[in-house]
Amino acid sequence: APPGILERLNANEVVIGDGGFVFALEKRGYVKAGPWTPEAAVTHPEAVRQLHREFLRAGSNVMQAFTFYASDDKLENRGQTLKITGAQVNEAACDLAREVANEGDALMAGGVCQTPSYLSCKSETEVKAIFKKQLDVFIKKNVDFLIAEYFEHVEEAEWAVQVLKMSGKPVAASMCIGPQGDMHGVPPGECAVRLVKAGAQIVGVNCHFDPLTCVEAVKMMKAAVEKAGLKAHYMVQPLAYHTPDCNCQGFIDLPEFPFALEPRILTRWDMHKYAREAYNAGIRFIGGCCGFEPYHIRAVAEELAPERGFLPQASDKHGLWGAALEMHTKPWVRARARRDYWENIHPASGRPKCPSLSSPEGWGVTKGHTELLQHREATTAQEMQHVLERQKKAKSAV
Repeated sequence: APPGILERLNANEVVIGDGGFVFALEKRGYVKAGPWTPEAAVTHPEAVRQLHREFLRAGSNVMQAFTFYASDDKLENRGQTLKITGAQVNEAACDLAREVANEGDALMAGGVCQTPSYLSCKSETEVKAIFKKQLDVFIKKNVDFLIAEYFEHVEEAEWAVQVLKMSGKPVAASMCIGPQGDMHGVPPGECAVRLVKAGAQIVGVNCHFDPLTCVEAVKMMKAAVEKAGLKAHYMVQPLAYHTPDCNCQGFIDLPEFPFALEPRILTRWDMHKYAREAYNAGIRFIGGCCGFEPYHIRAVAEELAPERGFLPQASDKHGLWGAALEMHTKPWVRARARRDYWENIHPASGRPKCPSLSSPEGWGVTKGHTELLQHREATTAQEMQHVLERQKKAKSAV
C-alpha cells in the first residue's frame, strides 16, 4: 500500500489535493446548482470516474470521494426528491475514488461537510448522528483518511472531528473561512486550536476565498497552533476565483455567484504563485476547491516539481512555462514560449462595461436566524417573495 497521509506529511512531502468536483461536474451537466448534491456518483459514475482520472493525471495525490453534501438531510432539503439514499451515494463515491486512486500514487479520502440540520439549530446529538451515518460507510469502504471540510462554524466542525476520530483514521479539518474567522467571528487561529484539541491532525481552510486569502488564513491558524504549543499539519484547498472584494461570508455573497463567476477564474500562472506561497507558508497539503480544473492542479504540481522530484503525467502535454509554443505555426505566438512572458501577463477580461470589483450582498444571515431554517418541502412562492424583498432592501443599502 502507498504511504498514508500522515507518513507523507511527517516526511515533509508535498501532498497535492484535487479540485472542485461539484462545480466542475455542474459545468459538465451532471450536478444541479442549488442543492449541489453528488448523486452523479450513482447516476453517472463514468463522469465522476473521468474527472478523478484527470486530476490524478494532473498530479493529485488525494482522490476525495465525491461525497460533498451527501448527508440524508441535504439530499432531502427544499423539495429535492432523488429516491437515492445518502448511503448509496457515499458507497458509490468511495468505490469510484478508490478505483482511480489505485491507478496511481494516490490516497482515497472520505469527507463530511456542514449540514442543513446545524443551520436549523438541531442538537449536537442530531448533527453528530448525521456524520456518524456517513462515517459508517467510510469505515466499511476503508478510506485512507477522513476530511471534515466546508464548515462555516467551528462548533459544527468540532462535532464532525469528534465523530470522525472514533474511526481511528487520520482526520483533516478544513473550514470555509477567511482571515476574518467563522460566521460567529471566531478567529482562524482559535478555530484551528479548537480543531486540533478535538483531534484533527491536519487543519486548514477550503473554498469561499481565493488562494492567497486562504493561505493568509492558514498562516494565522499555524501561528496560533504553534503558540498554543500544539502540533499539526496544514492544508489549503481554495477557490480558483479571485475574491478581493469578499466579506467574511466569501464568494457566495458575490452577486455573480454561482453563474457569472467566469471572469474571476485564476489562470494556470496564478496557480504557480499560489502553490509557491502555500509551500513557503509551511503548508504541505495543497489542493483546490470550486473552480479548480485539472489544468490548475497541474500548474500546482509543475510549480512544486523541484520539491517533489517529478512532473505529473499531464505535463507530457504541456511545455513548462509555455515552452511548447515554440512548435506554433505563428511567429508572434512562438515569441511567447517563455516564462517571463507568462509570469508578467496582465490578462484583460474583454468586458469594457464591467467593473473589476463587485459589492458583496452581506445580508448578515447565519445560524440562529429563522431565514436559515431548512425544510424538506420545496421553497414556496411566499418564501421566494420574501427573499426577493430582502434582496431589494440589501441592494438599496449598499
